[in-house]
Amino acid sequence: MKEKLMTFRIPIEINKEIEELASVEDSDKSKLIRELIILGIKERKLKESIKLYIEGKISLWKAARLADISLWKMTEILEEKKINIQYGERELKEDLKALKE
Repeated sequence: MKEKLMTFRIPIEINKEIEELASVEDSDKSKLIRELIILGIKERKLKESIKLYIEGKISLWKAARLADISLWKMTEILEEKKINIQYGERELKEDLKALKE
């Protein structure tokens, strides 16, 4: 994976927390920041896909694809969050169309 150098400001309190985590994990601070960013992106994608699914804007299949997880994992997450899984004719048609893409 190619890398790009980025410079940004963070609150001093967050920097302290990152330094503490890096120390506890005996990890490089830069590596830890990269891992935290990746985790944050994954969490954000999941949150957005669930929101769109609840609003009925995307099917379960598309929500899973947007979150970059399997359909089964998405189903498990929705069940854990007590979100009703809605699957009807429209969702089936969307999923079949997505399979062809």
